[in-house]
Amino acid sequence: MSSSVPKAPPVTLIIFGATGDLTRRLLTPALINMTRVGLVGSDFHVLGVGIDPGGDEMLRKHLEDFVPEKGGEGATKRGAAWKALRGRISYLSGDFTKDELYEELNKRIAAAPSDNVAFYLATQPSFFGPIVDKLADHGLLTEKPGAFRRVAIEKPFGTDLASAQALNKRILARASEQQFYRIDHFLGKETVQNIMTARFANMMLESLWNSNYIDHVEITAAETVGVGTRGKFYDTTGALRDMVPNHLFQLLAMVAIEPPNSFDAEAIRNEKAKVLKALRHWSPEEAAVNGVRGAFTSGTLDGQKVDAYTKTPDVAADSATETFVALKFYVDSWRWAGVPFYLRTGKVMAARDTEIVITFREVPFAQFAHTELDRKPPPNRLIIQVQPDEGLKMEISIKQPGLAVATAPVSLNFNYSDLFDISTLTGYESLLYDLFIGDQTLFQRADGIEAGWAAVQPFLDLWAKGGKPDPYKPGSMGPKSADDLLERDGRHWHELSLPEAPAPKKKAAVVRKAAT
Repeated sequence: MSSSVPKAPPVTLIIFGATGDLTRRLLTPALINMTRVGLVGSDFHVLGVGIDPGGDEMLRKHLEDFVPEKGGEGATKRGAAWKALRGRISYLSGDFTKDELYEELNKRIAAAPSDNVAFYLATQPSFFGPIVDKLADHGLLTEKPGAFRRVAIEKPFGTDLASAQALNKRILARASEQQFYRIDHFLGKETVQNIMTARFANMMLESLWNSNYIDHVEITAAETVGVGTRGKFYDTTGALRDMVPNHLFQLLAMVAIEPPNSFDAEAIRNEKAKVLKALRHWSPEEAAVNGVRGAFTSGTLDGQKVDAYTKTPDVAADSATETFVALKFYVDSWRWAGVPFYLRTGKVMAARDTEIVITFREVPFAQFAHTELDRKPPPNRLIIQVQPDEGLKMEISIKQPGLAVATAPVSLNFNYSDLFDISTLTGYESLLYDLFIGDQTLFQRADGIEAGWAAVQPFLDLWAKGGKPDPYKPGSMGPKSADDLLERDGRHWHELSLPEAPAPKKKAAVVRKAAT
């Protein structure tokens, strides 16, 4: 996050759900970081809206739980930024469905230093439509010359294709597409944004970025945590709805897009929408073969006892909701013809790791047939590490030292933390800044949202007819059926990086032996 970036214009950020976990844990630290480097200034104000009783000081103290006060120079600077921001935070208690709340909002906005307003819906999805309706009914979405009104909407945007279409129709009847910013926080990650730069700024990559050279693509979002206190929400949602149409499909789209004619927001969103519309829609019979769902059983993870998913509070004892999903897709375009995209995500898995693995085709014939090698070298891989350790890794083969012709796999590594300080970033800084300046590049458009739901709808329909998820143990990488999904194609999942002791800081990329 560079301080050379121009400061955002004057704006009042109105957060619905201001006392919730998202505001405390992610939005507030992001706003502190933005204040610290000057992306927002004294003309930036926050108005929190929530159902909890209380006033300005209640909200300020509530948000201070995630404000660092000690721990070195960085924490001191963030603490100073919080003090500068704190006095510009106010609170309004009220019912999101009542007119009285919006009448008071009108008064608060009229008294604000600027008429620019960004509404952030950090609420339960059931409130998205009603809040937009009320804002429109009270004229709060009407833009005046030289002033904007924008609405940021958190995921999940719908629960299936029909509900996503209905929500889009509802909100777009009240304001223009240019006023809505549908958020997927994965797109705030530096490494995700770097995918396009890595491709289009490096001819050696872009020239190989097609079905002539790429064998398959894997996208994994693994979590070590369980459902926690979200049992009621999760049991009506599941891993597929929670992660695939938004997070994983956004990563897929960033990998698979055609070069846009510019880096203008609409040019990029046009290309991403084309990718999602090109995802092959499986028949019910094909969906049964190309999708796997699982649910974790009881066991241990990192030495801690883990109860089965069906023993989680507020989860039905006979629940058929999945906590793991693995899917196979094709992007039916000229560039990606015949290249499978394998997606997986799950809870209480062996490692917390989100990564994209581009596996290139094997060398076409065995030049090494008469050497000491008994097989061809492993294929090259480009591994894009999204979290927790953002970076890029290229796996190649080299000759081992010695008189015999023998190869060894090695990795060329780049870690963001080696060269840049991104340890305090939440990923929301770029999303909030773009919301304030009106850049929709990192936000989802209505047609892209609906195309994603259309691609997963066959799996939703199939699983709604009955059956149970396959069991898997905590600390594993999902059920065996997920391995079978690739193995019947003659492939294997890339082994995730397990947690390891921090390495000493390095000033440049390093070369080390890769896992075979």
